[in-house]
Amino acid sequence: MLPDRPDRQHGAGKREEIIEVSSIGHVIQLSVAPVFLLTGVGAMLNVLAGRLARAVDRARGYEARYAAAPPAEQEMLRDELKVQARRCQLIYTAMSLCVLCALLICSVIVALFASAFIGASLGVPIALLFVAAMLAFIAALLAFLREVHLATSHLRIGPP
Repeated sequence: MLPDRPDRQHGAGKREEIIEVSSIGHVIQLSVAPVFLLTGVGAMLNVLAGRLARAVDRARGYEARYAAAPPAEQEMLRDELKVQARRCQLIYTAMSLCVLCALLICSVIVALFASAFIGASLGVPIALLFVAAMLAFIAALLAFLREVHLATSHLRIGPP
């Protein structure tokens, strides 16, 4: 608790402090939803990192087999390497968009607190940041969907 300044009446400082604490509490309540959204984006990044690791491992396996393979198999391996490279590009795009989304969500949270502290109405910038975050997440999900489609369309189960 801050000490009362001599130029304030005795009860005025306490009321001001209660108002500040309640407004900060309100801002924290408003920032809970974006924080949960950050958790979801983090989970998505974890999924994407796992898929990227598997695509890279698969590409390294194809590369290791390439030099010793006969020409017909080399052509097949070259095609598989192209698919893995495209998958990695799509995953990287999705990851970049998820990171952008997370940065925009963090900016929303910062703007919420800045709005409370400076007393300015930042509703429009906050809304724009949130919409931009959602657009980045939608684009990340679309890139992820495209990568999954690419992976499953080139899936081979059983002997060649």
